[in-house]
Amino acid sequence: MNELPQQLVNGLLLGSMYGLIAIGYTMVYGIVQLINFAHGEIFMVGAFGALTVHMYLLPDGTSIWVALPLMLLGAMIVSVLVAIGAERFAYRPLRGAPRLAPLITAIGLSLALQQAIWAFYPNAKSKLAFPQIEGGPFTVAGATIQTGDIFLLIAAPASMAFLAYFVMRTRTGRGMQATAQDPDTAKLMGVNTDRIIVVAFALGAIFAAIGGVASGLKYGQIDFKMGFILGLKAFTAAVLGGIGNIYGAMIGGVVLGVAETLATAYIADIPGLGQFGSQSWADVWAFILLILVLLFRPQGLLGERVADRA
Repeated sequence: MNELPQQLVNGLLLGSMYGLIAIGYTMVYGIVQLINFAHGEIFMVGAFGALTVHMYLLPDGTSIWVALPLMLLGAMIVSVLVAIGAERFAYRPLRGAPRLAPLITAIGLSLALQQAIWAFYPNAKSKLAFPQIEGGPFTVAGATIQTGDIFLLIAAPASMAFLAYFVMRTRTGRGMQATAQDPDTAKLMGVNTDRIIVVAFALGAIFAAIGGVASGLKYGQIDFKMGFILGLKAFTAAVLGGIGNIYGAMIGGVVLGVAETLATAYIADIPGLGQFGSQSWADVWAFILLILVLLFRPQGLLGERVADRA
């Protein structure tokens, strides 16, 4: 029990990262009914975009406090360009096709983005060091928080607050609600649904880019495969919260992160189950939770559509 505060903080941090990525899945699905399995790679290219800014565009010795906003901007630009390009050239031509076609396209795009970074980025075949924020760690209520984690603790709630304001208070946000509820009627009412879909992809990419930078700061390294498993877990978080529900995505991410962390920390103490509490079982417990949710509450914790909760 002495470790519980630390494990809860670890779960909150991990779940916040899942939630930032899951928002992209759930926004796109809520509007165009598409599961964008390449979204994990958009998270990955955002991290590489941030590292590129630090390595090639900033002078040596630049303070991390000066570099971080520029790295974050670079990550967002790269992720948004990739996401908008994917929507325009990969998904839009298939919008009227059977659902299997865009799903297969998304998987292919995911593999293509991984291989593009692997082939063209210097030393991408190994893990690359990511710049760190100096100082810390800090102890709060018995839990240790690393300096790199503070960015994630600030970014996740700030992103959700921005998203809530955007969806509820802006004209484009109301257009997103209308398109999610009935795209044909929204188009008849003058909503440019193509632009709304592009905005949904771009917003999801921005949050994924923030998650990519947060991951680099937290773990101190990135690699071209980092988006695959995190993307699958973020999809699990989106389903857990209610696929298509933008608030449920973050809640699902936090629940998944806390459940995964507690399972790996405490199952090892149960007699006869010690082998199931290792870190290698973390992914297994995440997907077991997904199976249980699909069995007992398939609509997720908060329901399914953007318009239901907006």
